[in-house]
Amino acid sequence: MQSDQDTSKTFGRWFNWLAWILLLFVFYWFFSGYLEEQENPNQQVRSYHDGQVAVVELDQNRAGHYLANGRINGRLVTFLLDTGATQVAIPGRMANLLGVEPGPAVQVRTASGIATAYRTEIAELQLGDIRLYNVAATIVPDYDSEHILLGMSALRSLEFTQRDGVLTIRQ
Repeated sequence: MQSDQDTSKTFGRWFNWLAWILLLFVFYWFFSGYLEEQENPNQQVRSYHDGQVAVVELDQNRAGHYLANGRINGRLVTFLLDTGATQVAIPGRMANLLGVEPGPAVQVRTASGIATAYRTEIAELQLGDIRLYNVAATIVPDYDSEHILLGMSALRSLEFTQRDGVLTIRQ
């Protein structure tokens, strides 16, 4: 027969293991949120109106890029602003979720070389209080990313300035 003291020791060991596992989970949860905030400091986009002008301010991330949460056709996405991209580029696996249909095939030049993409149009693109309609875009099946490249087909209609790690966009 097991004594009460042996049962208490066993219970104590299990409780100790559970406490350590719980502590590790809390650390993981805290630091994953911290790292996500470092990658995309614009999860909550700062936006306001200056008279009739919609203004968005984005903070640069640690890598020097501007990532920001926004919406395409009402669905939440993360944009990577890329003034070197001619079009808004949508990863192929995200196209159906965003309600964009592939059109004619085109050849595009990417960082990886020449790729086949499909022309499309985004009915509504939103970044903070900035809204763009009927934006030319491409669906790139081989573009494997969690981010939508926000290229010049969207950015050319906006005014933007950069100062001290903050990008100010006006519409």
